[in-house]
Amino acid sequence: MPIITLPFAYLERLVGAERSVILDRVPMIGADIERVEEDHADIEFFPDRPDLFSAEGVARAMRGFLGIETGLRAYSVRPSGIAFTVDPALAGIRPFLGSAVIRDVSLGEEAIESLMGLQEALHWAVGRGRAKVAIGVHDLDTVEPPFRYFAAPRDRSFVPLDFDREMTMEEILVEHPKGRDYAHLVERFARFPLIVDARDRVLSFPPVINGELTRVTTETQNILLDTTGTDAKAVMTAVNIICTALAETGAAIESVTIDGREVPTLAPAERIVSVAECSDLLGIRLSPGEMSELLWRMRFGAEPMGDDRVRVQVPCYRADILHDWDVFEDVAIAYGYENFEACLPSTFTIAREHPIAVIEGAVRSILVGLGYLEMMPFTLTSEPVLFDKMQRPRSSAALRVLHPISEEQTVVRTDILPLLLEMLQLNRHRELPQRLFAVGDVVAGTATYQKVAATSIHPGADFSEAYATTDALCRELSLPYTVAESEDPAFIDGRRGNILVGCRIVGVFGEIHPAVLNAFELEHPVAALELDLTVVPGYPAPPGTP
Repeated sequence: MPIITLPFAYLERLVGAERSVILDRVPMIGADIERVEEDHADIEFFPDRPDLFSAEGVARAMRGFLGIETGLRAYSVRPSGIAFTVDPALAGIRPFLGSAVIRDVSLGEEAIESLMGLQEALHWAVGRGRAKVAIGVHDLDTVEPPFRYFAAPRDRSFVPLDFDREMTMEEILVEHPKGRDYAHLVERFARFPLIVDARDRVLSFPPVINGELTRVTTETQNILLDTTGTDAKAVMTAVNIICTALAETGAAIESVTIDGREVPTLAPAERIVSVAECSDLLGIRLSPGEMSELLWRMRFGAEPMGDDRVRVQVPCYRADILHDWDVFEDVAIAYGYENFEACLPSTFTIAREHPIAVIEGAVRSILVGLGYLEMMPFTLTSEPVLFDKMQRPRSSAALRVLHPISEEQTVVRTDILPLLLEMLQLNRHRELPQRLFAVGDVVAGTATYQKVAATSIHPGADFSEAYATTDALCRELSLPYTVAESEDPAFIDGRRGNILVGCRIVGVFGEIHPAVLNAFELEHPVAALELDLTVVPGYPAPPGTP
């Protein structure tokens, strides 16, 4: 989940309350305070609330929650007179475009950091790593409308952000850090998406990199926003969230004409909900007026309609409101979870911990005791991560997703170790050593079982460390094992070993191969292990086992 840095001085100015009040109440809107420093706090928000991924969005929510400013915020949108055209040839590449003009912005260092942080958080939460949505923010005063979004030849050149020379788009994918990170999203296409102005100057090569021409600085006064992607709704969600966040700082929002259609409108959606259904679900008695007041605190528009209905206006930035029950959840938040009366359930049963949970709990205790930090990587991943980067052959036992939402989530994981290496890649800018582990379900064919994997990265990580961790883990699990030479290509020859229980290979450990390290952009040695937990004493036998 995204962790958002909130500078106290900036946040207090936007909210109109002291930091002590904000920090005391912000967990109650669905957040976890990670750390509090002298001048800022790092706060983790749930991924279903991307509107809270900036100081401006948090301030808007907290003003309502604290009763400082309640009800629906109306956002005025006037036409900018600026137009975009979209090339039909993009239909099979990256067909959807959203845009807006944001004028009279006041971008101090804190505001720029907030905007850039919001952009990257949206790339993760809404954009699926830019595959679904990519966002470009440009200094409007450096370019000349109208603008054109089209499929350009791969040898088209421009100066990319943070470089001082022209490069072709093919060169960018090889030489620019962002190009290498996101090449997989476009490299298979014969032409690449490009945005240019009336003078044919490049603004952006989505979803990879902006042009240096439109760099946003503290001197920027007017912004052109572009969002491109493969999902029209997600594209406009990103537009709405960024526009409304900047509107909270006093900026003016203007619409852009895209092939004759004006976007954005920033208009709220409307739904009529039942007070009785909400009361039954939450276990509290509410009147239409009381429910409306609670929704005002969550920045909805709400108006009683008779004895059992409330007309609700949902803000354009609340992409998480998909069902009436989502509205009821906000009623509960506004009511205050601390105000619900605790009571015993009407049915009472005696439970016991599942044997698999007992084993997983033991694994966690052992590895935490050995100095490892637990991670919970996604269950869905991709074959390039599971197999290609690990130098392992693709497995026919991998369970594939019939209609994947992105190229990063096409199969159910068969192993956990590749996902830990991916996590090390994401955290390669953090201090060393890093020792991570994960335990949980994997799937082979239609069979679900459990594995544990652990990794240790630092300059001295080696085979001996992997062997020592494996031995300690197996000994504490009372698992008798032997070691044999391994041929797993993910590990260095001569520095790898198979874990055997009886004659069955149940795991592997050793030092990760340099080619695998390069594939995950890791610069230091990694000692690692992975173990099948079905062989641990106490693991339940499958049905029908004699």
